[in-house]
Amino acid sequence: MKIGVYGRQFNNTVIPYIQQVFDCLVEWDVEVLIYQDFYDFLKDKLFLPHTFNSFKTHQDLVNQEVEVMISLGGDGTMLDTVTLVKDSGIPMIGINFGRLGFLASINKDGIKSAIECLVKRKFSLDTRRLLKIETTSGLFGDLNFALNDITILKRDTSAMILIHCYLNGEFLNSYWADGLIVATPTGSTAYSLSCGGPIIFPRSGNMVITPISPHNLNVRPIIISDENELTFEIEGRSSKYLVSCDSRTEVIGPDIKLKVSRSDFDINLVRLNNETYLSTLRNKLLWGIDTRNY
Repeated sequence: MKIGVYGRQFNNTVIPYIQQVFDCLVEWDVEVLIYQDFYDFLKDKLFLPHTFNSFKTHQDLVNQEVEVMISLGGDGTMLDTVTLVKDSGIPMIGINFGRLGFLASINKDGIKSAIECLVKRKFSLDTRRLLKIETTSGLFGDLNFALNDITILKRDTSAMILIHCYLNGEFLNSYWADGLIVATPTGSTAYSLSCGGPIIFPRSGNMVITPISPHNLNVRPIIISDENELTFEIEGRSSKYLVSCDSRTEVIGPDIKLKVSRSDFDINLVRLNNETYLSTLRNKLLWGIDTRNY
């Protein structure tokens, strides 16, 4: 089996767990390719067998026929991994060294069993839809897709902005707020949730528009089919605004129009046979647990 590994720089407290990941891969005789920048960071911190190789780009993963990508870190690291996997269909699994970890759902104490399940192919694929953003200026280049959300934000401490939103060309609403989130079902448990948005189950075929600190209290999140197309125009006192596509952010002016719609491809997440989306929700949100008893 051929597995790719992606990660970011980390503090020394997680070194034993990173080493355990690689030791388990060696134990199962897995062919390992590590993202080049991550490899350079790791080589002086832990033992890496000389049989391990590296990769740099999306095309390297495709050319070398990588079967699964492992992301080492939190949900942000998983979102970075998506930019490498792109439309290849390579399944991804995240081992969580961060905080909450909805996407990177494997805990540090489950590394050994997760690697075993991967090698023995005891998993299913959880297909997740993405959004894409299109502008006349070609914002974000070929990385104009998002697994979690696309967000429009005011810049720094400037006043609230006015975001005119159109649904399939028809005027929907003008949002006077700090910003606006368009989230996928996957992203519904991320930034959108913290702004009062609903939790949407994967494969629901929806996206949610969630205002950030709206001036009008009767403006609430709205769920629409992801077969729709949204366009946005922005007004405000500032001449610059922020647009984010997952963890990537660009500064734009008011003359740029934004179009958000479903992406042309989906992403495959690895779902181990002993976990479900509901179990992840319960564990991460402490549903069914009275914390007063602990």
